[in-house]
Amino acid sequence: MALLRAAVSELRRRGRGALTPLPALSSLLSSLSPRSPASTRPEPNNPHADRRHVIALRRCPPLPASAVLAPELLHARGLLPRHWSHASPLSTSSSSSRPADKAQLTWVDKWIPEAARPYAMLARLDKPIGTWLLAWPCMWSITIAAMPGDLPDLKMLALFGCGAVLLRGAGCTVNDLLDRDIDNKVERTRSRPFASGVLTPLQGVGFLGIQLLLGLGILLQLNNYSRILGASSLVLVFSYPLMKRFTFWPQAYLGLTFNWGALLGWAAIKESIDPAIILPLYTAGICWTLVYDTIYAHQDKEDDLKVGVKSTALRFGDLTKYWISGFGAACVGSLALSGYNADLGWPYYPFIAAAAAQLAWQVSTVDLSSRSDCNKNLNSLS
Repeated sequence: MALLRAAVSELRRRGRGALTPLPALSSLLSSLSPRSPASTRPEPNNPHADRRHVIALRRCPPLPASAVLAPELLHARGLLPRHWSHASPLSTSSSSSRPADKAQLTWVDKWIPEAARPYAMLARLDKPIGTWLLAWPCMWSITIAAMPGDLPDLKMLALFGCGAVLLRGAGCTVNDLLDRDIDNKVERTRSRPFASGVLTPLQGVGFLGIQLLLGLGILLQLNNYSRILGASSLVLVFSYPLMKRFTFWPQAYLGLTFNWGALLGWAAIKESIDPAIILPLYTAGICWTLVYDTIYAHQDKEDDLKVGVKSTALRFGDLTKYWISGFGAACVGSLALSGYNADLGWPYYPFIAAAAAQLAWQVSTVDLSSRSDCNKNLNSLS
């Protein structure tokens, strides 16, 4: 306890501008880790044992303040025992969190090498729901474009599936690069790689280049019309993160971005766009995005107010369920119109009914005042 008091005193002395260097903190934490009774006895005849650690803290260069706010960073670097949480004595965050345990570990934590793990987290490989939400409009479009009685083009489904992983990762990289000064002020996002200091912006730009290069390889497998259409989506991808600074409707802009595959999937098969079929499908995707991302944005509404960013969750407020009910109805109606214009048979419409039931369940059951329920509601779409 004397060592702990000395360390905390040193942290207070240094103030909020700089935090404990990781190597020295590693030494400090290792001395605090549980050990056998014999090893926990104080060193005899050595009254300066505690002071050595404090001296080490003073000699090492400081880290950014965001580093100590993210115990996940210390866990990932092996500097904080797994049983420690946000509520541990060295944490400066007042927010509480459950201790990490095996049930909370994702496949990225278990299988990705430690050096590559921050990049996997940056691409949100641990949260595949976003990739699914990006891929679904592509799959809808490719399926509707198939000849009557034929299965969808399996090669195109595979290409667009891989493209969804890469484009979603690139979009998240751009988003985190531009939002890193905001993310470290929001509870849900302060442990992201840039906000927590695990990755530098230069490393992020390099990773973005790799993802875009791989995406180009997929785009070149498509026809010329689709190549131009696909490349034009990058304007939306790169500008979306800025929208929350200027408008209360960033979720609508996300809808334009995330559902571009509804246009591209059809073009990849037909080498053209049929507005009567594809525009209602695109509209359905945009309305769907307004439903699920408005629900998702309610997680951050308190932090968004503090940092000054905008969202439909703040715009709609207590009327949110009325708004998203309207968007849900527009989504279902647009899907039905697209299928009707494509001359799809009756088997198409039971799927529309199932989609309507899912949307009704989401809207009616979600607790918009509960962060965990908003997050669970989104993940129900995967």
